[in-house]
Amino acid sequence: MTPQTQTRDVLSFGPFGLVAGERLLTRGGVPVELGARALDVLIALVSRPNEVVSKKDLLDRVWPDVTVEESSLRFALAGLRKALGDGQDGARYIATLAGRGYCFVAPISRSGGPPTVETAPVSFPHANLPGRLTRMVGRDEDVFKISSQLKASRLVTIVGAGGIGKTTAAIATGHHLLEPFAGAVLFVDLAMLSDPSLVATAAASMLGLSVQSSDATPSLIAHLRDERILLILDTCEHLIDAVAMLVAGLFEAAPRVHILATSREALQVDGEHVYRLEPLACPPDGEVLTAAAAQTFPAPRLFMERAAASGVHLELSDAEAAIVVAICRKLDGVALAIELAARRVEAYGLAQTAALLDQRLTLLWVGARTAPPRQKTLQATLDWSYGLLSDLERLVLRRLAVFVGHFTLDAALAIATSETVDHAAVFGAIDSLVAKSMVATRPIGAMMRYRLLDTTRAYALDIAVEDAARTELAVRHANYFRRWLEQNGTDWSTLSTGTERTPHFAGLNNVRAALEWCFGDGGNVDGGIALAAAAAPVFLMMSLLPECHRWSEQALLALDEGARGGVDEMHLQAALGVSSMFTRGNSEAARTALNRSLVIAQERGDAPTQLQLLSLLHMFHHRIGDFKATLHYARQSVAVSDTIAVPGAAALAHSLLGSSLHHSGDIAGARAALEAAVQLGAGHARSRTIYLDFEHYSYADIALARTLWLQGYPVQAMERARESVDDAASKLHPVPLSRALVWAISVFLWVGEIERADAYTDRLIAHAESHSLGPYLAVAQGYKGALAICRGDARAGVARLQNAMAALHATRYELLTTTFNIWLAQGLAATGQFADALGGIDAAIALVEENGDLSQMPEVLRAKGGLLLAMPQPRTDDAETCLAQSLELSRRQGARAWELRTACDLAKLMGDRGERDHARELLQPVLAQFTEGFDTVDLKAAEGLLADLN
Repeated sequence: MTPQTQTRDVLSFGPFGLVAGERLLTRGGVPVELGARALDVLIALVSRPNEVVSKKDLLDRVWPDVTVEESSLRFALAGLRKALGDGQDGARYIATLAGRGYCFVAPISRSGGPPTVETAPVSFPHANLPGRLTRMVGRDEDVFKISSQLKASRLVTIVGAGGIGKTTAAIATGHHLLEPFAGAVLFVDLAMLSDPSLVATAAASMLGLSVQSSDATPSLIAHLRDERILLILDTCEHLIDAVAMLVAGLFEAAPRVHILATSREALQVDGEHVYRLEPLACPPDGEVLTAAAAQTFPAPRLFMERAAASGVHLELSDAEAAIVVAICRKLDGVALAIELAARRVEAYGLAQTAALLDQRLTLLWVGARTAPPRQKTLQATLDWSYGLLSDLERLVLRRLAVFVGHFTLDAALAIATSETVDHAAVFGAIDSLVAKSMVATRPIGAMMRYRLLDTTRAYALDIAVEDAARTELAVRHANYFRRWLEQNGTDWSTLSTGTERTPHFAGLNNVRAALEWCFGDGGNVDGGIALAAAAAPVFLMMSLLPECHRWSEQALLALDEGARGGVDEMHLQAALGVSSMFTRGNSEAARTALNRSLVIAQERGDAPTQLQLLSLLHMFHHRIGDFKATLHYARQSVAVSDTIAVPGAAALAHSLLGSSLHHSGDIAGARAALEAAVQLGAGHARSRTIYLDFEHYSYADIALARTLWLQGYPVQAMERARESVDDAASKLHPVPLSRALVWAISVFLWVGEIERADAYTDRLIAHAESHSLGPYLAVAQGYKGALAICRGDARAGVARLQNAMAALHATRYELLTTTFNIWLAQGLAATGQFADALGGIDAAIALVEENGDLSQMPEVLRAKGGLLLAMPQPRTDDAETCLAQSLELSRRQGARAWELRTACDLAKLMGDRGERDHARELLQPVLAQFTEGFDTVDLKAAEGLLADLN
């Protein structure tokens, strides 16, 4: 048998299929999760069926070149037997022969093709679809119908009573459609939200989008406009209006997006197809069936399977089958109610379970006929289930209801434990609640997560308890998640997939709930301040800027005088400043908040936070075009980084310094500082103090690209620009990529790569629209105007530039004002508006002198010289003076690129006057300085001019 043939072979035993070459075990076509060592043991045993394989052989095969104890083998075998259900319902797969080894004893058949499994391509990094049930009862036809309707109509809402299985059907449909959607399936659990305004935010966050406003809907629509994706919105009924508005917008604006919603009522939007999920079918009332016939109906079959899963082995007689059918009818075929009842059989027996059901549910149904559908069945079922719990289990269940969504065992123990209930008691109660289906489990990554179903949680929260007990629980909940934020804050920056983000978003929803309670009536304001301070950096890191602003501002307003000047205020002011900067523009309020945070850091002697605040103030003044101030903050940052003496601090400080020196015209100094920043920051983990630096380290790369071009290295500059954009894109944070694109476009425009500059501008527009980054969108529109002028459409270019600059002025974003003024003057001149063009250039010169953007001065002077020469009545002497000043300044700065452009203009002017020798003497040595980029626009023009002069 060849290796290739072996890879294709499927070994089947019982309901299982094994493809050894692909290391794939399936049950009924669904992959089985199995540890790597347990799978190795299975492959070793199945490859030698009905033969005894010694422990030594297994150890040598599964752990080659590693010495392990036999306990490792026993552990792997235990996991394998559990996965196979070995010994359950008479199934036997692996026999133990004392003193000899192990033997695979089940019959095996071989087939020639791999089993059909549904797997998701890995190209969609935000995939987060929960695992489907290994055995789903009675919903296969529903899944096929929903899938077909979803493909045809794009919008389907699964409607049904609570607990009927809407989420199960939606998840199964998602798995069924993984292949048609190339793995692009996003699952958004809305049960964890209580605020309708966060519906779009929840979906946007799962996609890693920046949320810059209180309504994330436009960003989400812009991001998904051309994407083919299946969006599953689960549990919509409590947010029905907000969900309906979001779905309507997406359905109309994003024609390739398919939406599957689950709700207890229809969304009632255009294009919606309602799929009403009916209860699981029961045998008709009054019909007497055999046990075998009864189990052909989904509801009794589910009851039997769930009872067996809880450890009950029922050999149903016809009489017992009638009892099961009666229970299923009483529970209206509601899946959750059936499961809850089935799991009681182990404790009370089949007949007693039915008797308890009769005693409890019948009375409650009489009083609940007019109640909503979820209360007609689930309220009664939960009343009954709650009544069967011990006092300890009831207490722990009520305490667990404080959690929103998934929670860990550590979190449960921390919050549910008290002076009267110790860890061991809580652990035992949770174990019992899981067994009784009052608490659901779900593995996420390597850790088991727990969750109260939303109906169970709502039921538990409605139970009357003393105010003091409820307050104590809420305080423990808030304190736990404050500690969780402080301990796990450094993890957020490394999360790149939907699966990795899922548990963190569950935690973040608990943080939101805790903040709402802390700042609400009867809450704990002091605890809320501490929680907001811990949450602010995470909100920033996840681009949830409006929430960061909201909670930081609310916490600061709640601070009393005694708490002023502390760590909490320091972090809250910093968070308020940076979130204000990106959501509300470069306002004075943002600068004031950042300055206040810096003062506190200085008073406390907190050097790492001082450095981060200096970097933020550098960013603020960089954005408003005050380059003299940025140089001041950069030099301060270098002094502070020297006291920290770690590579990351030095990298950040040198990045700030290099950027400032670049703008001030010290090109050589800028290159030295930026290269030092790149070298020091390579592979360095970011600060653990507070995540507010927004990737200054990666910014050094793109600033270095501009510096290289100015020094006369256009090829290196373009390569560095491309690498910077790629690196920023890999960070999965919108701000660094926006900044990299902004400066990369300038490099490609300088080099004359118009098409590449245009492509990067289109990318910036799409990115800025998706993430609601208003100033960056205006910058992109300005570049579009410059590109239009380059291509000869000066009139359209001027209009676009003027609109973009007005938008940028409104938010005090002046970083590119000089650059755009130069293009605008050239466009105005091209349309014959020389007076306006000259006035604009003179204003640009005055602005450069005022704000310190001296690296642009040679080009501004050259542009003015060109305008004076192009006027209907050329002012040649004035033009020559401007060009001479430009040439002198570019040489003093070491800006060979500007020097070459100005030398060409002066040489042409001399040549036109007949001074060809002088022109050659001027241009030739400037051109000789260049060692690369001879196919770029400027160098080709210089060589052509020199040839003409010769």
